[in-house]
Amino acid sequence: MHILLTGGTGLIGRQLCQHWLSQGHTLTVWSRQPEKVAKICGAQVRGIARLEDLGQAPLDAIINLAGAPIADRPWTSRRKALLWSSRITLTESLLAWLETREQKPALLISGSAVGWYGDGGERELTEESAPVIDDFASQLCIAWEETAQRAEALGLRVILIRTGLVLSADGGFLSRLLLPFKLAMGGPLGNGRQWMPWIHIKDQVGLIDFLLHQNTTSGPYNACAPKPVRNSEFAKTLGAVLHRPAFMPMPSLALKVCLGEMSLLLLGGQKAMPVRLLEAGFTFQFTDLRAALDDLSSRL
Repeated sequence: MHILLTGGTGLIGRQLCQHWLSQGHTLTVWSRQPEKVAKICGAQVRGIARLEDLGQAPLDAIINLAGAPIADRPWTSRRKALLWSSRITLTESLLAWLETREQKPALLISGSAVGWYGDGGERELTEESAPVIDDFASQLCIAWEETAQRAEALGLRVILIRTGLVLSADGGFLSRLLLPFKLAMGGPLGNGRQWMPWIHIKDQVGLIDFLLHQNTTSGPYNACAPKPVRNSEFAKTLGAVLHRPAFMPMPSLALKVCLGEMSLLLLGGQKAMPVRLLEAGFTFQFTDLRAALDDLSSRL
């Protein structure tokens, strides 16, 4: 199978490349720095700077994960524009290129996030749930999904991956928590009652691979373990795994002052459930948070 990835050098993309190379697939990564792709993703992975460089080589599937990190810095107007263009504008470019191809892939798997729902409070959120709060993160995900779904008009089957908080020892949000916890300054954020929909990186890769090989799956899938936890429980469990205390809360006001609008990502949450994945027959390796963190602990 020939697979084209955007965001192939990111946290999830790198792991997907390793997984699919081991299965013998042909991989191409569309990147702003194609010369670095082979080093980051694997010597057999081809990097291209322009989609046109792919020519008319037969293509089976596209995995669209590109997007600037949403929680790296406060949401200034300039940052919001970058977050938007790195997702929506890039996906629009992908669609425009697909229109020019005679041979089109059968499938587009496109990234999204549980932020699509907004702050869900205590509601249990399935793929059938409507957005709860119309904040920037929700608007961003909604627009990203709507843009990707336009590929259906070109004959592609479209799958939307609403990812939770990915647990990995190689980067992502967990790496940002390590320093304060190791300094014994970790703890809950705000009142700690917000839900955290988490997923182990192995399950994230596994579910994308699972959906790639299904013939009838389409639409949105919540990519998160079936047992979300509250922020206070997450902090307590991470502290236990690191053998550090986790009693020092970060006040809501301090987060709002320091991060502005972006603090909504930390103070809100989603009790998201992977109903459609379970119905499709996907089996999670990690459903218990402690087991998931223990699996990563030697490299944290």
